[in-house]
Amino acid sequence: MAKDHYSVLGVPRTAKPDEIQRAYRKLARKYHPDVNREPDAADKFKEVGEAYDTLSDPETRARYDRFGSDYRQYAGSGGRSGPGGAGPGPRPGPRPGRGAYGNAHVDMGGDVDWDDLLGGWFRQQAGGPSQGPDHEADLWLTLEEAVRGGKRTVRLAQPDGETRNYDVDVPPGVLDGQRIRLAGEGAPGRNGAPPGDLFLTVRLQPDARYRLTGRDIHLDLSVTPSEAALGARIKTEAPTGTVTITVPEGSSSGRRLRLRGQGMPNPRGLPGHLYAEIRIMVPPSLSKEERKLYEKLASVSDFNPREDQ
Repeated sequence: MAKDHYSVLGVPRTAKPDEIQRAYRKLARKYHPDVNREPDAADKFKEVGEAYDTLSDPETRARYDRFGSDYRQYAGSGGRSGPGGAGPGPRPGPRPGRGAYGNAHVDMGGDVDWDDLLGGWFRQQAGGPSQGPDHEADLWLTLEEAVRGGKRTVRLAQPDGETRNYDVDVPPGVLDGQRIRLAGEGAPGRNGAPPGDLFLTVRLQPDARYRLTGRDIHLDLSVTPSEAALGARIKTEAPTGTVTITVPEGSSSGRRLRLRGQGMPNPRGLPGHLYAEIRIMVPPSLSKEERKLYEKLASVSDFNPREDQ
């Protein structure tokens, strides 16, 4: 049994022409044999093309809505067949401006950008010029490198087994998953056409010292009991460089201190912030003098951190 054209495109029978075209464009990209290597992709591409061929033409769609899968028998008959009627007519050929893939006739006119949709597949089949395919690779960066940006040299293996160096301008504040495009560094084009591009996907290396949330950078700030109790100004390293953090007196572990604008840069807006979370550390062993002082502190202090728990 022939598949319902509306079901093939995934649209209701009341779909408007622009809905049908949008659905077709999406499915044609998905199943085009140049980009989809699944065994049944070509068959599905033909089904999608035939469904669009039928439903994109108002007259043909009207016959399909009335007669279903037998609609081709009534082409040019005005819907009449048998005695007194025009009888079954021949199957119509492709309308002007149409190309064919297998048995599916594909509308090459209208406002469908076929060069964008199919990437020059028809030109390739005809042996004409076609732009080279794009290449993709990962670009691994430390958080400091992503924050500061700058020049990087990347060595990538080539299809022939050799390696090649690429000079990359890393923009400050690049995030994990973003892509950097090197124009013209992809595969060579065909018959004089330009080469494709090289796309580098940024991957940030895990770092035990820092945590990145959006554009905010988090780090742990180790302080002594006296620094936490009395307050202090502490210098520490951050991805943006050396920073000075003011610890207010009476700070407990877990308190977060914010340095506004000291996080990940943002080329299109405000930078993130740097958050330092206090971690109070005690000496693993005490000298005699330190022990005496801690014992004295314990004897004179009435602070009980468990009272409010």
